Amino acid sequence: MSRSLKVIENSLGVLRSIRFLLCVSLVSLYGCHTAPEMVSTPVTGFNHTSAAINRFSVNGAGGHPVSAFQGGATQVCCGLLPAQWNPDLRATIEWEKDPNPRDMIKRDKYGQFDKEDYKRHAARYSRHEATVEIPKYGSDFCAIQVHFLPCDQVKVSTTCYTRSHQNYPDLGYFEVRETASCEPL
Repeated sequence: MSRSLKVIENSLGVLRSIRFLLCVSLVSLYGCHTAPEMVSTPVTGFNHTSAAINRFSVNGAGGHPVSAFQGGATQVCCGLLPAQWNPDLRATIEWEKDPNPRDMIKRDKYGQFDKEDYKRHAARYSRHEATVEIPKYGSDFCAIQVHFLPCDQVKVSTTCYTRSHQNYPDLGYFEVRETASCEPL
């Protein structure tokens, strides 16, 4: 009986040592963690074009549809930004555009879109992707704002100001007009 107790005591000692080493290893690995702290933030879109933005995403985080020359009234959750800005920070914006949002689509007797006519209309949709810089922000940022500009250009902002505030940094986008030819902003 005493020999069995010694075996059990030795086994418990080994298990305690293993548990201690495992805890020390986990603590030291946590100290090596270098990923930045990420903060969730709402996503909103502003459309400065005559096309409709059917859908968009920012680094995979979904956005809402934005009608022609509309935006800012709706936010969706959530995009991610590092708590600390860095100069290499970029956002990949993907979007689908309807160049003719005012085209009539036939409807069936129940008021639903006619499938064939809808397919004809949707065949003109275009899909786009752009990677853009995220401007410097401080500890206060309120939303990822995506500005859809003429010629399939996009810009991103993280300001807390609204368009009516004197310090709103993106007022120039509201002055951009569509032209027959495209030149980068």
